[in-house]
Amino acid sequence: MSKTAKPRQRPEEALIELVVDVLDDLKAEAITCLDVRHLTSVTDAMIIANGRSARHVRGIADALVERCKENDHRPIGVEGEDGGHWILIDLAYVVVHVMQPTVREFYDLEKLWDIERLEDAEEFF
Repeated sequence: MSKTAKPRQRPEEALIELVVDVLDDLKAEAITCLDVRHLTSVTDAMIIANGRSARHVRGIADALVERCKENDHRPIGVEGEDGGHWILIDLAYVVVHVMQPTVREFYDLEKLWDIERLEDAEEFF
């Protein structure tokens, strides 16, 4: 009986799955994954999610950074931690924006990038 090896995930696939799972576990809302590979060489994906309050945004960001570190994905940088309105976490392959809904609506990053929104991270691959 031969064993069929499971195909290895690319690093960005595993990271996107991890990020989406953590955001979902922490009750982030309106999680959206944008495939920006053809638009920039800086990152492959942007993931945008809402937190209900400044405390919720900070809690999501802090927990996401910790879970990523536990899984050997050290952030290159984290911006906006003080205010809790919009926190950006740069994970190289993936840039994560955790925002309060009013901030997200105002900046409308999805429209800025003018690309199709992927409602499910699986659509990225």
